[in-house]
Amino acid sequence: MKVCYFTATGNSLYVAKKIGGELLSVPQLMRQGEMEISDDAVGIVCPVYAGQMPMMVKSFIEKAKIQADYIFMIYTFGMSETVAKPNAFMAFAHAGKRLDYVNTIKMVDNYLPGFEMKQQKATAGEKRIDEHIEEICRDIQSRKVNTSAPGIGDKIGMAVIRNTMGKMIFKNTAAQKYIVNDSCIKCGICAKVCPSNNISVTDRVQFSDHCEVCYACLHNCPKNAIHLKSEKSTERFRNENITVKEIIAANE
Repeated sequence: MKVCYFTATGNSLYVAKKIGGELLSVPQLMRQGEMEISDDAVGIVCPVYAGQMPMMVKSFIEKAKIQADYIFMIYTFGMSETVAKPNAFMAFAHAGKRLDYVNTIKMVDNYLPGFEMKQQKATAGEKRIDEHIEEICRDIQSRKVNTSAPGIGDKIGMAVIRNTMGKMIFKNTAAQKYIVNDSCIKCGICAKVCPSNNISVTDRVQFSDHCEVCYACLHNCPKNAIHLKSEKSTERFRNENITVKEIIAANE
């Protein structure tokens, strides 16, 4: 089994590690151009951004040649999965690919404009994260299938969320809106954890225009030097089971 993952603050990597198999970083696959993936089972694990998958993951699904008897997709989310499941089936259908199973796991949300991180971290225990991961692992092991074509209601919901929440997120958190304060030591970790190669560090931190809005740079900065005008708190989050080195290895 091969599991392709996209991670920024560690949630999706944690889930991918729990599922097991050979782990493959989507950003690394995209950079290396290695798009032929075959095994008895192939999965994708990534976060939900306003009911959608990250832009890079959608591009990966469109470009990758996936050969497997069983293909699954697992989303991690914090507030609401909204239309993530029908969105996954739609993305695979548009790419001319089959998707056998999709599910979601509620975890800590890293959306700084919407949540105070201390409060979010405090909710981790009540979300029964490991219990839900175990349930999904059993589904994958038994090759459970839950395919269903998105209905009219799903398509309307996807369009509404894409034109409201989606636009709001990218408008409020575009890379050029990020603020780097005097605590910055130019260590370059923000550039190393960025999955889209959107950050360069010289005598200052510079952001380009292809931000994935994943917050890896904000949450993994060792000096807490990167901020948003609209953030709810200066508290930051990274999955306690994942190290910065692992996120760098996945995204650099």
